[in-house]
Amino acid sequence: MVAAGLALLGWLAWQFWGTNYVSEQHQRQLTQQLEQQWRKGGEQLSPKRVPEGQASALVRIPRFGKNYVVPVLEGTSEDVLAQGFGHFRGTAEPGQVGNYALAGHRITHGQPLRQMPELRPGDKVIVETAKATYTYVLDTNPNDLIVDFTQVWVLDRHPHNPHPGGVQPPSSKRLITLTTCSELFHTDNRMIAFGHLVGKAPRGGR
Repeated sequence: MVAAGLALLGWLAWQFWGTNYVSEQHQRQLTQQLEQQWRKGGEQLSPKRVPEGQASALVRIPRFGKNYVVPVLEGTSEDVLAQGFGHFRGTAEPGQVGNYALAGHRITHGQPLRQMPELRPGDKVIVETAKATYTYVLDTNPNDLIVDFTQVWVLDRHPHNPHPGGVQPPSSKRLITLTTCSELFHTDNRMIAFGHLVGKAPRGGR
């Protein structure tokens, strides 16, 4: 029983500290690699041409600190989400008409959205790609919209909440959606925040 207890404690320590350490190291490496590729002329790395599982953009959220930067990888597999944000395939590219939808862990594996409940309308989400930097502003409080993971309407090109009186996305044609677990531990519910595009600048001009 003692050995089993120690094994369980070891597993928990790995989940809550070990995975964060490994993921944060990997995120820094991916960020550096992406920036180096862009400096060398990375037109071929525009998001629509990036294979699933590879990095396509960088996300900065000023509310989370000036040093906060997390890579975005294409797809939302467990392996992808262990390395940064995942971009839902089939949703819009950064800055394009439609819904640029991202998922991220709230706990373990670098936990890029650990502080999601602290976001408020007016907070910026800055998405940097090989060619441009896109600035989005959030319109909704993530604490006000919790949905079951089956509620895929949040990923629609122009999402509309089917529940009367529920939080509605902005009417803008160029949206961003952030999704994460609604609780720190296992849950089938997702916390959602919607925003809209307010600016575009050449990369590095944010």
